[in-house]
Amino acid sequence: MSRLDRITTEESVCHGKPVIRGLRYPVQMLLELLASGMSIEEVLADYPDLERDDLLAALEFAALTAGKPLRTARSAHPAAQQRSLCCTTPGLVRRMTSGLAR
Repeated sequence: MSRLDRITTEESVCHGKPVIRGLRYPVQMLLELLASGMSIEEVLADYPDLERDDLLAALEFAALTAGKPLRTARSAHPAAQQRSLCCTTPGLVRRMTSGLAR
């Protein structure tokens, strides 16, 4: 059973980033919390608007998008176009893309 219907994207909400049910909780932020070691129960305690299925939807989304080339606003730079970033965690994505701005 897919939970991906809980993930929405609208240009007017968080600049079009994938969020949970339009609640302005970016999927990336939730994945970073889980990747940092927080349990699902801890995240739910900190964010009472969220439900367990919301976090499972974020994990499903990450599993489906893992391994796809990362496209960023900075990738318009000619040197960045040569790079293909393939990452499994949001923290790693941030570390890898931070060098592109230089």
